Amino acid sequence: MDHTDVLSAEEIEAAGLADWRHVGRALRTRYDTASYAAALALVARIGAAAEAADHHPDIDLRHGWVGLALSSHDVDGITGRDLRLARTISELAAAAGHPARPASPAVLTVCIDTVDRRAICPFWEAALGVAADPEGWALVDPSGQLPVLWFQPTDEPRPQRNRIHLDLYVPAELAEARVAAALAAGGRLVSERFAPSWWILADAEGNELCICTSQEPANRDSP
Repeated sequence: MDHTDVLSAEEIEAAGLADWRHVGRALRTRYDTASYAAALALVARIGAAAEAADHHPDIDLRHGWVGLALSSHDVDGITGRDLRLARTISELAAAAGHPARPASPAVLTVCIDTVDRRAICPFWEAALGVAADPEGWALVDPSGQLPVLWFQPTDEPRPQRNRIHLDLYVPAELAEARVAAALAAGGRLVSERFAPSWWILADAEGNELCICTSQEPANRDSP
């Protein structure tokens, strides 16, 4: 099994990785730990194994658990090297007495119905600070901090259906520049009444986004 061959869902299931689940385009799991120190020690063992394999999982270190995601980013899928490293990580966790919670991981994708994704994609690229994929179907934050934003094609506008609202929190010093970029990319300013706490923006089809900061609104009487 070549490390560049993307595996099918059936092949991944047949691998029998009890600790892991195929969620999105990655193998994902969580391991419970008794303390932050124990979680950190597990991460150190996983890091050493990842270096030895020259293949590196995404790791979420928390007090009481470690979350992991494995995929081969160069081929945008799961390959044999992911299966091998998953088995190694399972062995390390079991040896240290850390139980797996494979059903815990989840991936959030926000979908926007649109009749013309190319008309609204530049607004969302500018507002979120994330580049779209080459075909303009999705925005995927490479840092993993933001959920995937997916443009769902529709045959006709649906102004009263599936309305969404997103809040994006950014450092205060970046907010006005981000607002300006979103407006220059085809957006519309709905309200700045609550600035500098938040600005309400909308794309060309009326989907709304608030650029938010930790500052208090200038209008202290606002809700």
